Amino acid sequence: MSRWAATLKGYDKVSKSEPQYTHAKREQTMAILTLTIDDEQVSGNDSETLLEIARQHGVDIPTLCHLDGLTDVGACRLCLVEIEGSPKLHPACATRPQEGMVVRTKTERLKRHRRTIVEMLASEGNHQCSVCIVNNHCELQNLAYEVGLNYVRFPYLYPKKRLDASHKSFIIDRNRCVLCTRCVRVCNEVEGAHVWDIANRGINCEIVSEMNQPWGTSDSCTSCGKCVLVCPTGALVEKGEAVAEMEKKTDFLKYIMTARLKREWINTQEDEE
Repeated sequence: MSRWAATLKGYDKVSKSEPQYTHAKREQTMAILTLTIDDEQVSGNDSETLLEIARQHGVDIPTLCHLDGLTDVGACRLCLVEIEGSPKLHPACATRPQEGMVVRTKTERLKRHRRTIVEMLASEGNHQCSVCIVNNHCELQNLAYEVGLNYVRFPYLYPKKRLDASHKSFIIDRNRCVLCTRCVRVCNEVEGAHVWDIANRGINCEIVSEMNQPWGTSDSCTSCGKCVLVCPTGALVEKGEAVAEMEKKTDFLKYIMTARLKREWINTQEDEE
């Protein structure tokens, strides 16, 4: 079984059997591969994902749970692509390239699939854009425009999940959460506080803080606000913001990760220019 096929079965046999290399060791063993994406021949490292290689070559693949600087979990399934020779759709964020691989990212099948996912996300939450703090700055809203979502075919669930405003600076509205787990990962991997986790199963899944305790009572929360900034919707917001006022920026992640991995700081002024 090839490496990418094993990955799609949810069990990466190759990575589990290989030793855990350090960054230096991995750089020594990287190989350049040639593959085809949307009828264009491209190249990339075998340590990169299909999503990374595609974006390096100007190929746009929609995502919701992916964020540069955080580990990929393949939760949103919006980045699924077709790979020649496989009947299944593969998550580009979690699939490694193979020499000669042929990938398609914009087929009619994929367009229908992505539209259905956004449609289901819209129907299972309370996403009233006109009264949302992040209206016009919401990644889910942008995806709806991108896939051409003019109406929703599925019945709205109108969930009545808990809204937690116990924190002095932030609010979590679980009715707007899409379970991308960005907040969980940034809190664990970057801040190291481990405040957030996922509770329950199926349609009852929700983000919880401190073993399902009110956010404001958390002893481990540092009030850094990283979870709020990486949230793609209006599920996590700052207190005091009005409708359409809050614009979230995730650029801080690349500065932190560059400092940690390369031990150097990026010049923010030069980067903005």
